[in-house]
Amino acid sequence: MALLNYRLRITILDGRTLIGQMLAFDKHMNMVLADCEEFRTVRQKKTEKGEAPQPEREEKRTLGLVILRGETIVTLSVEAPPPSDDVRQKAHANAGPGSARPAGRGLPMAPAGMAPMGLGGP
Repeated sequence: MALLNYRLRITILDGRTLIGQMLAFDKHMNMVLADCEEFRTVRQKKTEKGEAPQPEREEKRTLGLVILRGETIVTLSVEAPPPSDDVRQKAHANAGPGSARPAGRGLPMAPAGMAPMGLGGP
């Protein structure tokens, strides 16, 4: 519970590293990460004799929202604290035009205690 909304660095069984904001978890340590990025080390294929070996390189891939199975997690560490309340308020401050109303199904509202028209029994 203490790490919700923290930015975490997670290493999984195949060696990839995921960095993202933890939104949720469960008793199996399954996790939901937001704004997730994947980092993996790519080793070059063996070269012919006489050629210099190619250095390893790290590839970055943006994933977005990720659901991660807890069984695959090897390590977990904190990368950054959760965003401050000021940042969250600025993100929600610019709401679009419109009004919030419940969506109906096209049937008029029935008086309390009565079934809607056409749905009453015999």
